[in-house]
Amino acid sequence: MTHNPIRPWRNVERRKSRQIMVGKVPVGGDAPISVQTMTNTDTSDVRATLDQIIRAADVGADIVRVSTPDEASTQALREIVRESPVPIVADIHFHYKRAIEAAEAGAACLRINPGNIGDAKRVREVVKAAKDHGCSIRIGVNAGSLEKHLLEKYGEPCPAAMVESGLDHIKLLQDNDFHEFKISVKASDVFLSAAAYQELADATDAPIHLGITEAGGLISGTVKSAIGLGNLLWMGIGDTIRVSLSADPVEEVKVGFEILKSLGLRTRGVQIISCPSCARQGFDVIRTVEALEKRLEHIKMPMSLSIIGCVVNGPGEALMTDIGFTGGGAGSGMVYLAGKQDHKMSNEQMVDHIVGLVEERAAKLEAEQAETEAAE
Repeated sequence: MTHNPIRPWRNVERRKSRQIMVGKVPVGGDAPISVQTMTNTDTSDVRATLDQIIRAADVGADIVRVSTPDEASTQALREIVRESPVPIVADIHFHYKRAIEAAEAGAACLRINPGNIGDAKRVREVVKAAKDHGCSIRIGVNAGSLEKHLLEKYGEPCPAAMVESGLDHIKLLQDNDFHEFKISVKASDVFLSAAAYQELADATDAPIHLGITEAGGLISGTVKSAIGLGNLLWMGIGDTIRVSLSADPVEEVKVGFEILKSLGLRTRGVQIISCPSCARQGFDVIRTVEALEKRLEHIKMPMSLSIIGCVVNGPGEALMTDIGFTGGGAGSGMVYLAGKQDHKMSNEQMVDHIVGLVEERAAKLEAEQAETEAAE
């Protein structure tokens, strides 16, 4: 749908995995890599939690995880699940009964940390609840909460210990004839996470949930996640992702999509290609891009937009984008459509004008998509 063609040397060959369902969202197989986030509200505050879920869904979240640490949370979960626009994953730690209550409340998936949930008997009870209520399960292995016997065996958290933990719990689920599961092996250390995920990818065909846990604040966590998740995704590993930031969950979703878009794995919304600006710029590039990012957040159809301050790289970038604007002189610049010069536009009017062009193209693409779907 974008003017820029997909070239063979840009393709990522994804690892082959089984497909499971998280509510209505397929994970694994040939399904698109889904983007998740997690609420940070008090789950028992239904309105606040739903408001956060809806905001995350509006920017593209496919799945949202909700912490259920107590009975009040699992009671609130029933209403949250009923009104949520996306499937809800119940995040369980320590109390296996919360997992059972979450399944009964309608959670689409249960995230359990094997090192915390308890013995095999308790896990079996959780599996039964998941079967009875049509939940999938995420086995969430974390370097910070590995089982005691594995820490004694390996001396410290390491890739082998994390993968062994995951495979042990895969076996436990499979022994209970449960196969609707995905798995993660998270750590806050990028190297540890990457090594563990690579070993895991070779050891199972289960769908893999990617994450660098406790990555940090908006800037530091984004960089850390882009390095860790980006390299794994480039290798074809990962079926669903969550960027863990000490920030608004909406920002996690935005960063997740930007990582996927940079690798050509998802194409949601407008991808802006812009220069960092210099003394050659014919208009204020930085403020223009800031304004366009805000005003184009509502666009869901994929397309590319180049905003370049001068004619050094501007025409070349515009050749490969759906819409482009290149700064010139005398207070105006050139607008490109589908890689070709189309018309000039004043710098003062260019933001409104570009927003109009993007919205017009989005409406056309949406109409074409609806026509295609109706014909199928």
